Amino acid sequence: MGNTDDAKADEAQLVRSESAAQGSSSKDGLDCVALNIIYKKQKLQVQAALDDTVEALKKQLHPLIDVPPSMQKVMIKGLARDDKTLRELGVASGAKVMVVGSTLNDVLSVAKPEAKSSKEEAKAEEPDKEKLCEMKQHKKILDKGKPDDVMPGNRNINEPLPPTPLSGMLNRTGGKVRLTFKLESDQLWIGTKERTEKVSMSSVKAIVSEPIAGYEDYHIMGVQLGPTEASRTGCTGCPPSTSAPSRT
Repeated sequence: MGNTDDAKADEAQLVRSESAAQGSSSKDGLDCVALNIIYKKQKLQVQAALDDTVEALKKQLHPLIDVPPSMQKVMIKGLARDDKTLRELGVASGAKVMVVGSTLNDVLSVAKPEAKSSKEEAKAEEPDKEKLCEMKQHKKILDKGKPDDVMPGNRNINEPLPPTPLSGMLNRTGGKVRLTFKLESDQLWIGTKERTEKVSMSSVKAIVSEPIAGYEDYHIMGVQLGPTEASRTGCTGCPPSTSAPSRT
């Protein structure tokens, strides 16, 4: 009987010795290992169960390094997959585990200046837009002077859209143009000698109105009907008080 007890005691001592040699311990009935975590300049020691997955280890590290699990990369003999356990990865106690990742504050502090910088760069790269009256196709019309039948305008006064047509204007080819605002049908009629284009007010994407150099009492106006500036219809000789057709 005594020999049997001595044999069991020797066997238990052997198990403890092997366990100590491997550096493993038991916690809540689970085999655990001590890990040396290296994150940036921090060195941490944590206990982790061998049957825990890498994903579980990331969650354990979250409050310690303030990096969300989804933003962590754990290096154990290379990049460790989330679904692998520490046992499957052959982790022994005392193993060094490298963690890479950025805190949310780090990400936000970097993203804000970059966004601002990108806008500033885009603005700096944007070329200065050429004025309408300086464009070649308009300048040759403007060089002929203002139309003889141009209507007088009232500077610095905004007036409602007139019920009668606006005449005394020229288009980019030098042909006479008149604008008629058909408020009852929500349309703008752009009339020339050859035809009248009926434009829905809702299709007018933008209005550009600029004073004409040398004739600042009169404007050159562009009505943009499409998504790009190439779709502008130009009129020269608009009186400034009615150069921007916005309804009242």
